Amino acid sequence: MSIKPVSLKPISLKPMPLKPMSITLKIFALLVAAALVVPYVPGIIYPIFVMKVMCYGLFACAFNLLLGFTGLVSFAHAAFLGSAGYVTGALMIRFGTHPLGTVTAFTLGVLASALVGLAIGGLAVRRRGIYFAMITLALSQIVYFLAVQFRWTGGEDGLQGIPRGNLFGLLDLSSDTAMYYVTLVLFSIGFLFVYRVVHSPFGQILQAVRENEPRATSLGYDTDRFRLAAFVLSATVAGYAGAMKALVFQLVSLNDVSLHTSTEVVLMTLLGGLGTMFGPLVGATLVVGLQNYLATIGDLVTVVIGLIFIVCVSFFRRGVVGEYLEWRRRRAQRALPAREPATAPSPSHAP
Repeated sequence: MSIKPVSLKPISLKPMPLKPMSITLKIFALLVAAALVVPYVPGIIYPIFVMKVMCYGLFACAFNLLLGFTGLVSFAHAAFLGSAGYVTGALMIRFGTHPLGTVTAFTLGVLASALVGLAIGGLAVRRRGIYFAMITLALSQIVYFLAVQFRWTGGEDGLQGIPRGNLFGLLDLSSDTAMYYVTLVLFSIGFLFVYRVVHSPFGQILQAVRENEPRATSLGYDTDRFRLAAFVLSATVAGYAGAMKALVFQLVSLNDVSLHTSTEVVLMTLLGGLGTMFGPLVGATLVVGLQNYLATIGDLVTVVIGLIFIVCVSFFRRGVVGEYLEWRRRRAQRALPAREPATAPSPSHAP
């Protein structure tokens, strides 16, 4: 009697099966459809406000990709937002009138944020926990210092009066309406990109690293390499939002690379719901809305936002969207036992 050796095959993570139209994509399609009519109802909601929400919402989605789905706390995301904004703004000031000026400036701005993310992530990704967060904080402060010192960034004045240019000489972006629809298209592309990353084999590996890094390592995955890839992707999406913001508001300031902005995006993500797709958008809408509509009270708006954050952390620890999803899950579990007897055969008819 011979015993055959058992061959161990490597375990691979298969992509999550995507339905033709998932509930997330349906909700997103409805939001986009509603956003299409915003320029025609300025008395109800301002298009500039919606563009600001889209910029910061995508910025929060980028941060959520790193913290919510990878488990890395970074305080450097303002560096990515601001670096892309500065590069895009500087190039637009010099070459904005060229037919390819806007596309080139936008692309190079996003590329700049990816390079900054690669530099910061390459130094920080081998550390864990608070050490990782502190390294990203220190390196982001270096970016802030460089933004103050470089002459092409405008120093403390920043870059003002950035021209929006045009798209291939066909569409003039100086009009707020044209800029609004271009921003909506860019935002949709960015959100769907994050959605696809999360629902890909790569996204599953990131979540495996977040949940149990030693086990992911034992399965043969180079966790540091995946963490670095997630960091660079998150930095790129944050820079994508920063380039959008520079064109929308025609302004890049030191606030875009400040620690305040890095902590603000943490607040947006936690308020909306960590590890959810729509949580960052809801959180960004709440924070931006409070800042806009409570601007008359001055610096007290920060106190109000802080109190709201305390309430959410105390009573809605999963965030607004996270608590709603948890409520739906519990409701489905309570309804499940009631349905089982209806499908089970009765004792009198059992064989």
